[in-house]
Amino acid sequence: MDAVAEIAQAVLYEGYLLWPYRRTAIKNRQRWTFGGVYPEAYSRARGEDDPWQMQTECLVEGDGAATVDVHVRFLHVVERRVAWCTEAGLSFVDEVTVAGQRHVAWEEATERQVLALRRRLDTLATPERIPIAIPAGGATEWLADAAGVRLAAVVRAWRAIEGALELRAARIDTRLFRLTARIVNVTPWDGERRDEALQRTLVATHTILRVTAGEFVSLMGPPLALRGAVDACRNVGTWPVLAGAEGTRDTMLSSPIILYDYPRVAPESPGDLFDATEIDQLLVLNVLTLTEEEQREMRDADPRSREILERCQSLSPEELMRLHGAVRAMQPVREP
Repeated sequence: MDAVAEIAQAVLYEGYLLWPYRRTAIKNRQRWTFGGVYPEAYSRARGEDDPWQMQTECLVEGDGAATVDVHVRFLHVVERRVAWCTEAGLSFVDEVTVAGQRHVAWEEATERQVLALRRRLDTLATPERIPIAIPAGGATEWLADAAGVRLAAVVRAWRAIEGALELRAARIDTRLFRLTARIVNVTPWDGERRDEALQRTLVATHTILRVTAGEFVSLMGPPLALRGAVDACRNVGTWPVLAGAEGTRDTMLSSPIILYDYPRVAPESPGDLFDATEIDQLLVLNVLTLTEEEQREMRDADPRSREILERCQSLSPEELMRLHGAVRAMQPVREP
């Protein structure tokens, strides 16, 4: 996985679960708090705290033949229910245990992506609208005993989402364009409950933009001559930074989390812990000090929390020591 993919994946799962990674933890009772693009009717009734649109604007240096690829990535909330198999059908409960494995009712998420590839800047003078259309659906995972007899089931369901990615490129100068990527959620739902709205929301939404035969302009440290054009860019609920190898300008990552140009995942990090506001070492040590019952609850809460637990338990003393910190030389800041 390259540096851009690593950071994008960290953004996608930021806040997915928080320490202590248990379903009963207070901080995990209200999830999906980053990068939400909510149904329009719900958003308008609630106000700016739950926006129905997200917009990235940045500058591209190049002629009209330059092309851009736009990747919009987000999580789609999935309702997970569990049930015993009875003669009358499925009987839904809070948890079931089959073959020594406990399964609990909760929410998880699946990754979604919308692509717009090889769009020439000169053709985007006329805005293009790429639909986002995810139908409702579901899946049933049967749980059987050693003889193959079905005893229970894990039933997953997701709601429909309707929206769009709107692209346009406005020529500012002979070799300068303002590129706009606007994401909207127009799912026809006007309920009032937040948990139900979240099932129809683009969660942890972020955008990856790549340009060919052109270069992006840093919005954090632009050349003096372009600062006026940068100030005119309007970013809503997200902020684009240069990404990839230091010094390259062919990729932008637009994220609801504040980042600097060329963000990196620390090489000492053994894996994602879904909470970049905390120190990996402290989170790992806290996981290792959980009681057996707390670890059991963490293991059963979600496949991703189970992976965190198993990874933390498998770390060697040398790997734990590397989490203590590292001293790195900083590059001097240069005025553009």
